[in-house]
Amino acid sequence: MTREEIARYIDHTNLNPKASSLDIEHLCKEALQYGFAAVCVNPCRVRQAAELLEGSGVNVASVIGFPFGATLSEIKALETEHVIRDGANEIDMVINIGALKDGNCALVLKDISAVVKAGSGAIVKVILECCYLTNDEKVLACRLSAEAGADFVKTSTGFGSGGATIEDVMLLRRSVPAHMGVKAAGGIRDFKTAYAFIEAGASRIGTSSGPQIVSSCSLA
Repeated sequence: MTREEIARYIDHTNLNPKASSLDIEHLCKEALQYGFAAVCVNPCRVRQAAELLEGSGVNVASVIGFPFGATLSEIKALETEHVIRDGANEIDMVINIGALKDGNCALVLKDISAVVKAGSGAIVKVILECCYLTNDEKVLACRLSAEAGADFVKTSTGFGSGGATIEDVMLLRRSVPAHMGVKAAGGIRDFKTAYAFIEAGASRIGTSSGPQIVSSCSLA
């Protein structure tokens, strides 16, 4: 795998609550330099990222209901509408973890569907936060995400008690239709690790270490 190929898997991410406008500018410059698939930023930084990346082919992703997923479906939809208006074309939403653990499939489905509808055709990735779920719950979350029309399932926020694992990526890949993607995120900092996740079935890698991953590609 070349540096250019691995770069197209990467969502270059800065979701630090302390991130400044200069930090976001730096993130976008690196995305342009390396040719990453997208940058992923908090909603308040979407407009800046979209302006910096306009016409470049690098997408702008933003997080919804982040990091707990416990906000109301209507608020997630409204937040989605705002980031789309500001220039996002990818949405990473956190599932309602508590509702999933309650077995409240109707609420989980409503929650994801509201974001898909509000996204107006944007790519929607559903963050499952696998570290808090049983395998049966992960499989159920995948089924509901597919039923709601989401484009990806994603392992983690990076703010939970654990990040991506190879086992989870393999399980998610088996549990969604072939047309859906799987995004691995949380703790991926070098090429060897990123490549292992891609081999396991990941079609995107969420990381704040994009340049390090690309730079270490030749060392693998």
